[in-house]
Amino acid sequence: MKTLLVPVDFSETSKNAARYAAALAASLGETKLIFYHAFNPVAAGIDGTPLDIDVEARRKIVEMALHNQELDLAPGLATEVIAEEADSLTENLVKYVRYNDVDVVVMGLTGATRIEQILMGSNALKMAHEAIVPVLIIPPDATFKGINNILFATDMKNVKATTPLRQLRSLLSLFKANLHVVNVDSEHYVELTEEYRRERNTMESMLEGFSPEFYFVRIGDFVDAVNTFTETKSIDLIITIPRRHNFLATLFTPSNTKRLLYHTHVPLVAIHE
Repeated sequence: MKTLLVPVDFSETSKNAARYAAALAASLGETKLIFYHAFNPVAAGIDGTPLDIDVEARRKIVEMALHNQELDLAPGLATEVIAEEADSLTENLVKYVRYNDVDVVVMGLTGATRIEQILMGSNALKMAHEAIVPVLIIPPDATFKGINNILFATDMKNVKATTPLRQLRSLLSLFKANLHVVNVDSEHYVELTEEYRRERNTMESMLEGFSPEFYFVRIGDFVDAVNTFTETKSIDLIITIPRRHNFLATLFTPSNTKRLLYHTHVPLVAIHE
């Protein structure tokens, strides 16, 4: 059984991500959905005296709210609710995922407050960089309509060493969709260079069984290229590898994430080397 984990902060954004995850779980079959909430420790009073707050009582209240959301969004699915006290949502999530059987984390792009919206869902972007499992980021207003076409964005540099093949093949096996492998480079010529041909052949061998189609796009702006391709090919999911020192790292800056996820309304999943 596969397991999807959805962090819930009871905002409309997280509720939409949970709704998407529930529909995805239902389509996959044999999938458990975990609703997860991290509540902040209660601060001390004005005079510095610790407030006498029952943590277990708070946990039960949160669990009740999670159960209500579970009943509303995921009737008939295998589910679980988890409520933990935590100073940092990201740190706790990374730890929970590391020590529990979670296959994919599903997160909304923005948070409960306007400040979090301005920061462009920093928790989701942090998880995309730090989690050891794929992180599926759901844009505002995205709805699940099935996953039939996947765009895998790659810089085609040393693909054998830098592609997390186990995670990638696992995702592709899960969705069983048409695979479009896309490379964007403003310096592409009519004919591919020998290096690109070699990397393409290596990638094709690595993705044996998934019948990948390859596209080498000569456009200067990566996000514009992905947006255009997403529209013309009816892409349902974008897969990226957010390495720190390649062109895909720019995708995970707040401005580019906003442009991509807000304009296409297509979910994006980050996997790691």
